[in-house]
Amino acid sequence: MKNVDRALERSYWQADKRDELVELTAGDILRQAALRHPDRVALIEVVPANTESLTGALGTNRRWSYAQLLDESLQCAKWLLNQFQVGDRICVFAPNVPEWVVLQYGAALAGLVLVTANPALRAPELAYVLSQSKVAGILYVRSFRGADMHAIVREAATASVKAFCMDSWDGVVRGFDGDASLPVVSPDDPAQIQYTSGTTGHPKGALLHHKGLVNNARFVAARAGIDGSIVLSPMPLFHTAGAVLSSLGCMATGSTFVLPLMFEPTLMMTTIQDEKCAFFFGVPTMQIAMLEHPMRKEFELSSLKVAISGGAPVPPELLRRIEEGFGCDLLTVYGQTETSPIISQTSRGDTFDDKARTAGRPLPQVDVRIADPATGQPVAVDEEGEIEARGYQTMLGYFDMPEATRHAIRAEGWLRTGDLGRMDHRGYLRLTGRLKDMIIRGGENIYPVEIEARLMQHPSVANVAVFGRDDPEWGEVVCAAVQMREGSATASIEALKAHCRSHLSPHKIPVEWFECSSFPLTGSGKIQKFRLKEMARSGVLSPLDIR
Repeated sequence: MKNVDRALERSYWQADKRDELVELTAGDILRQAALRHPDRVALIEVVPANTESLTGALGTNRRWSYAQLLDESLQCAKWLLNQFQVGDRICVFAPNVPEWVVLQYGAALAGLVLVTANPALRAPELAYVLSQSKVAGILYVRSFRGADMHAIVREAATASVKAFCMDSWDGVVRGFDGDASLPVVSPDDPAQIQYTSGTTGHPKGALLHHKGLVNNARFVAARAGIDGSIVLSPMPLFHTAGAVLSSLGCMATGSTFVLPLMFEPTLMMTTIQDEKCAFFFGVPTMQIAMLEHPMRKEFELSSLKVAISGGAPVPPELLRRIEEGFGCDLLTVYGQTETSPIISQTSRGDTFDDKARTAGRPLPQVDVRIADPATGQPVAVDEEGEIEARGYQTMLGYFDMPEATRHAIRAEGWLRTGDLGRMDHRGYLRLTGRLKDMIIRGGENIYPVEIEARLMQHPSVANVAVFGRDDPEWGEVVCAAVQMREGSATASIEALKAHCRSHLSPHKIPVEWFECSSFPLTGSGKIQKFRLKEMARSGVLSPLDIR
């Protein structure tokens, strides 16, 4: 990926088009990889020793070469076309099992649209997804983490939805010996419906096309340096971080996708050690859990070269702790589901300050600007506004939601992210918060990310989320939910306030402090601040009791 030097006067980055787009589908990408690297390991299953896989065996570690993965995906495509029509939408309701990946490429080859559903959904939530996306069928696992997913599907799915339990995969799909004519699939055709993470509680189905997904995966992998590499990713396949950046990113670069059934710190470090993984995808909460693990130094992790994080800004102190703790580079990506998903990304050649304080430069082939939310016009360099993006990777729209689509995408094609940020004269983006997360205290705009970054520098703080609560006098007041580090010396609330006060204005210092051993997260690992507000209001959150 080529570097580019610019000196901007306005916060408007015009797309760098030197790295060309490819006109390929997800199925094409797998075909090419199998042609180039038929015997290379494409997919490795990682299951905890005491956990059953879909085969019924405990602690399996199945492997697929690229040739095998293509053969199984073609077989899956033909089975699907004996059940559904080209263009149908089918839902997958399952955790990170290899059959999910086979289904992803089988659906792509069959010209079907994959609707992804978080396996943690309950019946009313799944019913909404199935109804809103108008699916023809659902494929699911019988149970996961104690949830009776078979019962959930029976309650959520109507009689018109064909339901297939993936526990029977070996005998039905892998054993299918029928035939079907595969359709011609265009790169512009829809490939997936991914539901927004729900940080505001209102999921919408982003309709994403092959061209956007394939090229975004290529560009992210190229900037990170992934090329024939061994990549460990516990990111959920129902999210773009799993299905696109991890799965498609590996296929596009002929790399090995190491797929754990679930995230567990010891399992991740054991896998890095045993498989000699060079790249790791994980959100900050995962990085913290591994970093804070008491046995971390007992693992041989020297193969790890790059950790890639997204979903939330990484405070400078955390970035330093991760790079020193794991002896690798930490790169951050920024984007959202609606942009397939990445807009900008740091690189290994960036300075520590740029990696710590920015979201990097825009990826190739995407226009990015910082716009005045009211006028839509780009602001001056280093001024704050809403981050907007325009390019090949923009979603086709929210499925069956024309009004929401019109609100999200301006007439000129600019997608409104809802994120606040700044752009410097070099084109580096800096996130300053969410329009919806902004706290307005006595007429002053306060952005939680600034306060969170300062608190993360305190040696006793493992993680923190800052949010606003309604107040009759000030309109809103600043609150902090804090996870303290295990085994570290605790600090009083007054000490935490003093720590903030040395760098922040008095009106930004949290006035209410809560203890949080674990945070409510979206499926993609983002902290759900609207739920923290509800928990604080209802008394579920306990006051931080350190003196």
